[in-house]
Amino acid sequence: MNKKVVCLILGIMCLILTYGICVQIKTVNSTNSPISTNNEENNLRNEVLKAKEKYDNKYQELEQAEKQLEEERKNATENNTELSNLEDQIKNKNKLLGLTEVTGQGVIITLTDSPTSMSSNFLDLNDALVHDMDILMVVNELKNAGAEAISVNDQRIMPTTAIDCDGNIIKVNGEKIGPEFEIKAIGLPERFVTLDRPGGYLYKLREWGIVTSLEKSNNITIPKYSGVINFKYAQNEK
Repeated sequence: MNKKVVCLILGIMCLILTYGICVQIKTVNSTNSPISTNNEENNLRNEVLKAKEKYDNKYQELEQAEKQLEEERKNATENNTELSNLEDQIKNKNKLLGLTEVTGQGVIITLTDSPTSMSSNFLDLNDALVHDMDILMVVNELKNAGAEAISVNDQRIMPTTAIDCDGNIIKVNGEKIGPEFEIKAIGLPERFVTLDRPGGYLYKLREWGIVTSLEKSNNITIPKYSGVINFKYAQNEK
C-alpha cells in the first residue's frame, strides 16, 4: 500500500478517535453537572415525599378503621354485660401492650448533652453525652417505680422495645431520635421523684455533666405504639 495512503488512513482514524473522546468527555461532564445532580436530588426528594404521603394516607385509613371498629364494639356491647366485660379486658390488655393512647398524671424527664461537651475540660467527651444506656437505665427505674406507660421522644416503650446505639445516633423501636431526650411516664408522681434522689441515676448523670430535669404533671399524654408487633418464637399453646 502507498505510504501516503497509509498516513492518510491513520490520520482519519486519529481524527475520528479524537472526536469520539471529546463527545465522551462532554457527555460525562453533562451527566455530572450541577443541573443534572440537582435534578436527581429533586426526583429523589419527590419520590420520598410521595412515599411519605402514601404512608400517611394509609395510616389515616387505619386509624379511621380502628375508630369504626371501636364504635361497632361499643354498640355491640352496650346492652350485654358479658360482652361489655370482655371489651373492658381487651382495652386493658391493649393499654398494657401499648396499643392505645393513654393520658394521666406522672412525670416528664429531660436529658440533654452537657453544654460544655465541646470543651477540653472532659478527659473523655463521651462522659458529656447522653447514651442509649442512660435512657435505658432511666426507663428501667421508671418501670421499677410502677410506671404504667412510658415514652421516649414520643416512641412508646413496649415489652419488645429496643433502645440501642447506631453510631452517634440512638434508636428506639428502630426509629432514630436525638437530643434533647424527653421521657414521659404515667403513674404516681411521688414514686417517680425518688429517681432524683442522691445516689440515683439522674443524680449521677448531673455529676457527669448531663443536663437533667424532672417535672411532675397531672396531664401527660403518651401515644400508642404505631409499629407492627410480630412474634416469631412465642406461640400459643395448642
